[in-house]
Amino acid sequence: MTPVLRPYHPRDFSALYRLDQACFPAGISYSKTTLRYFLSLRSAECLVAMQDAHIAGFILTEENPPLAHIITLDIAEKFRRQGLGSALLSESERNLALRGVRHVLLETAADNEAGVAFWKHHGYGIAATLKRYYLGRLDAYEMRKILPAQGVTAST
Repeated sequence: MTPVLRPYHPRDFSALYRLDQACFPAGISYSKTTLRYFLSLRSAECLVAMQDAHIAGFILTEENPPLAHIITLDIAEKFRRQGLGSALLSESERNLALRGVRHVLLETAADNEAGVAFWKHHGYGIAATLKRYYLGRLDAYEMRKILPAQGVTAST
């Protein structure tokens, strides 16, 4: 079944918070206050993926064109490896490009092999290693991608 992507609604908050808690270890997952803060930013966009009438994932970005930051991409475990993350990322990147974003950055744990592989598969490259970024002890990679200019499509 094809997921339905839609904008975030405030009534989604509890489900998104629970999903973030399930996707990341304590201390790396966002507190309610921090997640609410990011969602409330005027420059934020949150897309939600619905599958079988349930929130299966979401992507949260913050932008200041020509730069955007992927704050988090969360997919419920039972919906992983089905293209949901790719669908959310593709739609988010399309929206960002239409608003003049050219550079996208994110952070991911250096030991998150599946996450690093996902981002590389989607054209993100490692730009830096951030020492002790998570919990003051776990390294992260800063990964970046340049989006095609508005109206330009990437060739295959």
